[in-house]
Amino acid sequence: MAFYPIFLLSFLYLPHQSSMAAWLYGACSRKLSLIIPTHYSPMKRLISLLIIAITCSLHASAQKFALIDMEYILSNIPAYERANEQLSQVSRRWQAEVEAVDNEAKTLYKNYQNEAVFLSEAQKTERENAIVSKEKEASELKKKYFGPEGELYKKRVALLEPIQDEIYNAIKGIASSKGYQLILDRSSEGAGIIFASPNIDISNDVLGKLGYGK
Repeated sequence: MAFYPIFLLSFLYLPHQSSMAAWLYGACSRKLSLIIPTHYSPMKRLISLLIIAITCSLHASAQKFALIDMEYILSNIPAYERANEQLSQVSRRWQAEVEAVDNEAKTLYKNYQNEAVFLSEAQKTERENAIVSKEKEASELKKKYFGPEGELYKKRVALLEPIQDEIYNAIKGIASSKGYQLILDRSSEGAGIIFASPNIDISNDVLGKLGYGK
């Protein structure tokens, strides 16, 4: 089973947004000056303030959402580090094999260029066929190891998929037991998180459920 991101998107509609925003901005701007950088434009500060206000109100009304840091979680799982090291080692070994065959093809071509004036037409054809054959061998070997469905891909799936499944099941279990309806990965570029309280980060809970207590 591939890793299933559970990063759902939801939208909140706020009635009378302009009047509410003005009130929030005037009432809270001083207290939030330490959180929202002063170099932000008024509009950006206003947007940040609204996001913070929404976050706080949701937290107070039952906290049905949480954050995780997938990069942090993975970096604290020894099996993931070992799997990556295995992948690096096998990748380097296979790359060396491909480069060796490719260098053989280059050597054949270089020798052909240097000796072409001394070869008969039949010998030239034979040499050319040998070069093409060796280049094809290098290309096929590269595809075998590094193609979309190649050996490296299969190795990565075999090593990482069980770890990803365990993480997913741990997150799903926590979400079910604590009633979270939305869990975002703060390390994901697509999450679009501007501000988040550390109090809603459940990364250590996930690690604890996996047996890696923090």
